[in-house]
Amino acid sequence: MHNVFRNTRQCSSFSRHRQNVQRAVCVPASSSAINRKFSSQRTEPEYDVVIVGGGIVGMAAAREMLMRHPNLKFAVLEKENRLAAHQSGHNSGVIHGGIYYKPGSLKAKLCVEGLHLSYKYFDEKGIPYKKCGKLIVAVSKEELPRLEDLYNRGIKNGVPDIQMVDGAKIKEIEPYCQGLKAVWSPHTGIVDWGLVTQYYGEDFKSLGGQIHLNFEVKDFKVAEESKVKAVAANKKGIQVTASNGQSVRCRYVLTCGGLQSDRLAELSGCSREPRIVPFRGEYLLLNPAKTHLVRGNIYPVPDPRFPFLGVHFTPRIDGSVWLGPNAVLALKREGYSWGDINLRDLADSLSYRGFQKLALKYASFGVQEIVRSAFVSLAVKELQKYIPQVQASDISRGPAGVRAQALGADGSLIEDFVFDYGMGEIGRNIIHCRNTPSPGATSSLAIAKMIADKADQDFLL
Repeated sequence: MHNVFRNTRQCSSFSRHRQNVQRAVCVPASSSAINRKFSSQRTEPEYDVVIVGGGIVGMAAAREMLMRHPNLKFAVLEKENRLAAHQSGHNSGVIHGGIYYKPGSLKAKLCVEGLHLSYKYFDEKGIPYKKCGKLIVAVSKEELPRLEDLYNRGIKNGVPDIQMVDGAKIKEIEPYCQGLKAVWSPHTGIVDWGLVTQYYGEDFKSLGGQIHLNFEVKDFKVAEESKVKAVAANKKGIQVTASNGQSVRCRYVLTCGGLQSDRLAELSGCSREPRIVPFRGEYLLLNPAKTHLVRGNIYPVPDPRFPFLGVHFTPRIDGSVWLGPNAVLALKREGYSWGDINLRDLADSLSYRGFQKLALKYASFGVQEIVRSAFVSLAVKELQKYIPQVQASDISRGPAGVRAQALGADGSLIEDFVFDYGMGEIGRNIIHCRNTPSPGATSSLAIAKMIADKADQDFLL
């Protein structure tokens, strides 16, 4: 395993189905049931390991660790009333092939590994998915060198069956799409990642794990010696307290807090950096009468002048087609519209020197994205570069997601996955997932294995 965790005092970073499953996972762990338990027993539940965050990475890691250690007690603490409430349930649903990521990076390695693990898991569980493929299309001569670089990167990353195709092959794969050349990834697919998270949760509970919903973590502190003796290496343990006064005790903690990951790290004495700045991605919907225009994922060649990918065509497992997204600063960490505002979150973003530097560097891009948010018809010009038949009357506003973007103090976008842990009675017993954006969902089972390996080593599980 790569030496990817650095232990430093400042926590330096290294680089049909849904309702039934959700009901099975969530109902037994309702907040009212937890409150009754706390009030009647006046004791804290005690566990060997607690995972903070019920998103896809947290649930995958919890599942993996419990499968390895069925005799230990595990719990997941989720601040919302359901699993996959934010990034894991508000995304495009793409199963990524691993093309874009720097060779040798964690993203490159874990995405390709996670792709294979994901398809195997879907088949075992009967989770609906579609291996519809993805075209990354060059529509101008200026894009061809960058497309060639992407192809070579995909080869180095081990993306399965990746091909460079010409305009005629593009038409064969996507009859309504035009382009000079494209990179074709036939194993890229689509799935409902929120549903997948629910399945991870069901696995976790079937193995004896506990899920506490409506548990918003507000504090970690050293606890007196626990009654849980299964893991003898940590003598005292950690008390994890929620905003409503509930608490649990455990020996070790893994945080997978997504949009709150920097704040969770800070609670245990770590640095806030890399800082999370939320960016909302707003999607458009293609008229159902026009969804025949799109068979699979159609993506642009990334432009290095801009920090985000740009608009693309994404078919969904329900048959709809999403267009976009754009990228605008979210006014709340879990803010899915312009009306969702949290003054603390907004001040946190605007006062951060890393965001200020990013905003100055990409001021023109940012203004364009805000204008596109206000006038959806402006996206049509970009969409027509790939499928000319798309008209303004064919699109309407769709859903939105919020990306937890990790930023450095110099304004740089943190590209790779980031995991931290620190020192001291609290810090040395907590692992933090600091940055696991896309392709975090595709990589989730591979990330879980890596985290479990590290927990086995450092926590002596």
